[in-house]
Amino acid sequence: MVIQLSVALAAVAFVCLVAFVILTLRKGMTTLGETNRTLGEVRNAIHGLTGEATQLIHTANQVTRDVKGKIKTIDPIFESAHNVGEVIQTVTETFKKNATDIGQSLNQEPEKPTASVKSKSGQIRVNTKFQ
Repeated sequence: MVIQLSVALAAVAFVCLVAFVILTLRKGMTTLGETNRTLGEVRNAIHGLTGEATQLIHTANQVTRDVKGKIKTIDPIFESAHNVGEVIQTVTETFKKNATDIGQSLNQEPEKPTASVKSKSGQIRVNTKFQ
């Protein structure tokens, strides 16, 4: 009888174990199903984002081309402004040099005015000359 009871308990334990394994496998299958659905949603989201990213890249490329074209259009204006700046600098340097030369010549020889008075038939003329 002990053997029969042991066999019966082993059979009951085996049935419980099989029932627990079945429940675990069902729960695992449910989890795998949810994971599969989530992966499907992620794939759809990635495909949508890929399309949007592609459009964004194309738009950025168009904007870059447009900006490069506008920069090429404006580039001669900057070159002209640079040339005007060089001309102004040259003129300024010339004026500065001339002013320095004039200042030095004035400091070296002060000019003295001379006056002469001439009278002809009642008219008085005064001539001033700088020597």
